[in-house]
Formats: sequence, structure tokens, C-alpha cells
Amino acid sequence: EVKNLASFPRPVHNRIPNFKGALEACEKVLLLEIFTKAAVVKVDPDKPLEGVRLASLQARKTLLVPTPRLKTGLFNRIITPKGATRKELHVCSTSQGVKEMSVPVGLDDKVQVDLVVVGSVAVSNKGYRIGKGEGFADMEYAMMACMGAVCESTVVVTIVHDCQVVDIPEELTESHDLTVDFILTPTRIIKTECTHPKPQGIIWSKVSRLRVSELKSLLREHVAVPLRISWKGTKHRVFLLYSDDTGA
Repeated sequence: EVKNLASFPRPVHNRIPNFKGALEACEKVLLLEIFTKAAVVKVDPDKPLEGVRLASLQARKTLLVPTPRLKTGLFNRIITPKGATRKELHVCSTSQGVKEMSVPVGLDDKVQVDLVVVGSVAVSNKGYRIGKGEGFADMEYAMMACMGAVCESTVVVTIVHDCQVVDIPEELTESHDLTVDFILTPTRIIKTECTHPKPQGIIWSKVSRLRVSELKSLLREHVAVPLRISWKGTKHRVFLLYSDDTGA
């Protein structure tokens, strides 16, 4: 924002920032062998990744986009119109297209993701990544690992402005944090050679801390606030106590 490198939507605070040169950075994905070979690509719904979503659709790949904030499921698979023009594919790659031209993919569906593309607030040359701080990219990857949709060798790419490539101390990266294998900027392709293990599943003790506030917010939204919430993270359960059947 200070250097006027940001693009719509602004201000970029509290979001994965869009930036000038995002499209040029996204187009570098075409130079990656893993993208050429990939059949199924998962790309986050952030605005600066729109170019990768478009490139995936133009290359006739299966495009999976996470549900924003995981509110209604894990993935949506983009369904393009038959014989779609570039303009129509561009619409499909936008947030509007993700909302209106997709079908949900359930946790029980068999899917193998060949390439994962995530947004970042900051990332280091060593592959350590910082997002908005809410843990959704980490959670999505962990859920995919539980589904068998990704494995330790699955390549993860992030798209950022050059100014977002900074030093990040290794000790800030925990077991649940997702690291990246390639960083694409408007001017560079950086192969990180990161050896930090990627998440192999949900760490329930961390989920409980992350999700209780969001659960309460969702319950308020549906006018279904219980008398008490008991989160049994280690048992993968949450108990909601209601005073009447209607609320329950």
C-alpha cells in the first residue's frame, strides 16, 4: 500500500494482497513442467491467483477451488461451458465464476491433486510461508492429505510480488504450516528446495483453537447458539448443549 504496488481490492490489509504484475507472475506457471503434466490443479480463490485459474481452464485441466473460508465444503470444481471462449473462461476464473459455475466436491470423492497453488502475504526463498493468519491454506492441505488427494511429493506453488519475498525465521514454521516448492513473481521463478514436511493430516489440538470462534459466529448466524459448547478436539467432536429440541 505504501509503495502503491497494490491492486484491487484495496486496502490489502487482512487479505491475500493483489498486486501490480500479478498476471505476469501467474503466467510463469506455464513454464513449470509440473503444470504442463498436471491434470488436476487446486488454486485458492484469491484475486492475485486469477491468472493461474484462467491458465488452468485454458489448458483444459480440472480446476478445483476451495470454498471461501471452508464455510460450505472443501472444494468446488469449475464447470466451463461447452466450447467456451476466452472471455467465458475468464469469467469462470473469477470469484463470480467460482460461485456460479461450479459443483461441490465432497470429502468422500476420489480425487488426486497434481498441483496446489496458494496465495501468501509473505514467503521466504527457503519456502516458509505466511498467510493471513487464519490457517485456511494449511487446513485445506491437511484435509486433502486426509482424503489421499495429496502426498508428500505434491508440488505447492505460491504467487507473490517480489517485495513479498522476505526472510522468515524457520522457528516460526510449525508442523501444521504449509510450505512451498516454487515462488512465482513478476520477475522470477524461485525453486525453494524446501525440506520442511508438509502437513499430513489434521492436528486436532490446533483445530480447536482455530475454529471455536468461527463455530460460534456460524451458530449466531443461524440463530442456533447453544447453552454450552464442549470441544473434544482429540476425539474429533464438538458437543452442543441446547435447552430445547427446536434449538437442537
